[in-house]
Amino acid sequence: MSLALKYRPQCFDEMVGQAHLIAPNAILRQLVQKGGLIHSFFHGPAGSGKTTLARVIAKELNAPFYELNATTIKIDELRQIFKRYTNTLERPLVFIDEVHRLSKTQQEVLLPFMENRVALIMGASTENPYFSLTSAIRSRSHLFELKPIEEPALGDYLEVILQKEHLQLSREVKNFLIRSSGGDARAMLNLLESAMSLGETITLAQLQAIRPHALQAGSAEQDSHYDLTSAMIKSIRGSDIDAGLYYLARLIQGGEPPEYLARRLAILASEDIGNANPPALNLAASTLTIVQQIGYPEARIPLAQLVVYLASSPKSNSSYQAINRALETIQAGEIYPIPPHIKDHPQGYQNPHHYGGWVNQPYLSTPIKLYQSQGQGFEKNLNTWIERIKDVH
Repeated sequence: MSLALKYRPQCFDEMVGQAHLIAPNAILRQLVQKGGLIHSFFHGPAGSGKTTLARVIAKELNAPFYELNATTIKIDELRQIFKRYTNTLERPLVFIDEVHRLSKTQQEVLLPFMENRVALIMGASTENPYFSLTSAIRSRSHLFELKPIEEPALGDYLEVILQKEHLQLSREVKNFLIRSSGGDARAMLNLLESAMSLGETITLAQLQAIRPHALQAGSAEQDSHYDLTSAMIKSIRGSDIDAGLYYLARLIQGGEPPEYLARRLAILASEDIGNANPPALNLAASTLTIVQQIGYPEARIPLAQLVVYLASSPKSNSSYQAINRALETIQAGEIYPIPPHIKDHPQGYQNPHHYGGWVNQPYLSTPIKLYQSQGQGFEKNLNTWIERIKDVH
């Protein structure tokens, strides 16, 4: 039996990390213990405890547990499970891994059973199921996010296992096991297990030979993860190419996934550059697609190209500020009626195409000013265009 299975937690108190969900006063644990938990879906990185959490919940509820995988699941298999417990006092917990791979038809099969609560449905995914589950499924369930297990929690877990296995490891070996595993408890135990098979003494060189590169972890310390990311973003925003590249290299060396870095840079391209240089967002989107396909070490090259381009671009957060103002206006209760002439079946609507491209008519029942151009880079062209459009007549 593998170490990961041998030492899989059996109750909330044995689980590693996820205090925001399973601490004594955490809401998920309270819902389970008070019988108020409905169908739920967990999303988070590999090795964060999604399946273990479902098993623990089943044990807490004293419920029959069925573990399925969306890649191999059959509709008849689901129906047979549900039929077995129809008109019985038992309510099974049906857990579906890789839930984002469920087809629309499979999700529709689940709906009536979720509605009448013949079973408690749970699912897990490394992707946010909000984007893969239908609105009907989401409306009948809760979504909970699991996070990478923090290093102190991994360290405590490792110490318990070392004591039970009667192992003595050097501090540098322990640190490598923890820091190279990227918040993934299973990956940490798998690396330890492989090293154990080589002999009684486990060395850092052995671990590094088995795992030359850290998993998609993040930087060695949680604080440096956020600090280095912030430093990279602020350096690019400040148009310092060398500083941006330096912090990018630090993040890459620390094991940050290329997809994470590309996503953060894509956000920057829209938030801090925007229409001052619109192609920046296109390059960021292309970079995200590319690094997802090629991974490290080659992913460092398009990431570096993107950093240089973004740092060199004119900066404007006009669009970012405008949408924030719009949301604040709505949240403040300023909800204006739609003018009748631009509703779905308009009366009196004047189509700009019939008037040379622009016609003077209101689109808001109450005038409001949200967008304030900073006139940076290409924004100057946009300002000129809108002025010319409205000056035609």
